[in-house]
Parts: sequence; C-alpha cells; structure tokens
Amino acid sequence: MILGRIYFTWRRYWQWTFNRSNRYALSSGERELAHSVAVHKTPLYRRLRHVDMWLQENKAINLKLACGKLNKIIVRPGETFSFWRLVGKPTQAKGYQKGMVLTNGSFTAGVGGGLCQLSNLIYWMTLHTSLTIIERWRHTHDVFPDANRTQPFGSGATVVYNYVDLQIRNDTPYEYQLLVRVGDNDLEGEWRCEHPSSRTFQIYESEHLIKQEWWGAYTRHNVIKRKTFDLSGGLLADEFVTENHALMMYEPLLQAGEESDTTPPTTLHDISCDSEFTRYYPKS
Repeated sequence: MILGRIYFTWRRYWQWTFNRSNRYALSSGERELAHSVAVHKTPLYRRLRHVDMWLQENKAINLKLACGKLNKIIVRPGETFSFWRLVGKPTQAKGYQKGMVLTNGSFTAGVGGGLCQLSNLIYWMTLHTSLTIIERWRHTHDVFPDANRTQPFGSGATVVYNYVDLQIRNDTPYEYQLLVRVGDNDLEGEWRCEHPSSRTFQIYESEHLIKQEWWGAYTRHNVIKRKTFDLSGGLLADEFVTENHALMMYEPLLQAGEESDTTPPTTLHDISCDSEFTRYYPKS
C-alpha cells in the first residue's frame, strides 16, 4: 500500500511537470471578474459526537491557508484547475494544523485535515457552471443523516495529496475566476466569469438505494444528474454526472432530531447562483 502511494504520488508530479496536454491555471487576478456565476457556502462547525471541537477549530485554520492559495485564481480558456497543484502539500512547516480526517469510516487527527470541505464546495459550485470536471473522487462513506440536507448525497469531492485530486478544465472561450474565503461561521465560495452565463443548471438525484449488506452494515447508492436550460427555460440537456456508492456511518432509519455518532449541521447549506437544484428526497 505504501509503495502504491509513492508510485501514484510521483506519477502526479510527473503529470504536473511533463504532461503538456494540460495547461494548468497558476495565475491570479487582482480584480474580480465582472459576472457572478455560482455562489455557495457551508458551515465551518458541526455538532459531531466523539469529535473534539479543537479539530474543527484547526480545520478552519487549514481552510484559511488553502483559501489563500486558491482565492482569485484565474482559469483561462483551455487551462485546467488542479486543487493540489495550487494548494501544495499541507505540512506543519506551512502552518497547517491537525484537523479532522475521515479514515476507514472513523474520524482521526491529521495535519491538514478538513480540506475536503473546500474541495466539496468547489465541486458543487462547478456543477452549476459550464466548466468541465475532468477528475473527481467520491467519498467512500456517507457521514451525515439526511435531516436538513439540502444537497444530494454524494455531491462532494474528496482529496488526498496529491494523487486524489479535483481537476476542472475551462472548455469555454471565457475566463473564469474562483473566489474562496473563510467567514465567521461559513466557508464561502464563488465562481465568476468575464461573460454572463447563458445557461442555468439543475442538479438532481436518481436511482437512490439504501440496503443492508450481509455483514450488517448499510450502504447507499445514487446517480447524480444535471439538467441544462437556456435563459428562457428551454431544456438543452439532461446528462449523467456521477455515480456514488458509500458505506453509511449512521442508522438509516433515524428520524429528524434523533442522534447518531454523527449528527447533521445546525446551519442549512445555502446556495445562491444562476442555477437551481432539487431536493432529492420525496416531499411530504
């Protein structure tokens, strides 16, 4: 396993250095581009049993450091945004702290822990733009119960330095700019563009399934899809985005307000963008 990690790590370094088929976004702009395309925020702190609060406080420190590397980055036509190419290796020497890391279904402390919240945010916003996601890795575990959930299960992107990356390519003729910051209570993000969007997007879930496996644990499956509309509301495309399979870390029949080892956030996720998304669970 260690040898495999070393191999994939150095293969990524080789790709960054010698793969000329990808031009990576490396420059930032002082001024914000004119048009907001997608805006999103997620709460910094969650009520989690058996997880010390200092891990979440350290996560906020780690997020601030990573945001400093990504904020105002410009992705020009033909360029690729690589999360780890820009953030770099999170080390103690750079100021990164031990934050919350999910390993084999358990929360542990690891240097740079918590950066998946930033990759999740960027991935979700990108689904509401015309940018192309060329590398995304799904989470292996479903951590939070559905109470107050406002995004479909499996709509995030995990990252592990450096071989589990989030990469986004700009196949449009316009420049895009990423804005990310840590606020008082939320991680905040925005994609901006030099040209107003001519599309709106709706993210939805299909083929949702929860089942109990032979060893007693529950697993969850779904398919994420996206509808694209023109500005008059005409449907232009209905496309497959990704498929998710995950091991559930809570009892699936918990009702809203009941506790498990992980309880849902106290603050709802908000989205404000030139897009729409549907709640994936049936309306009561």
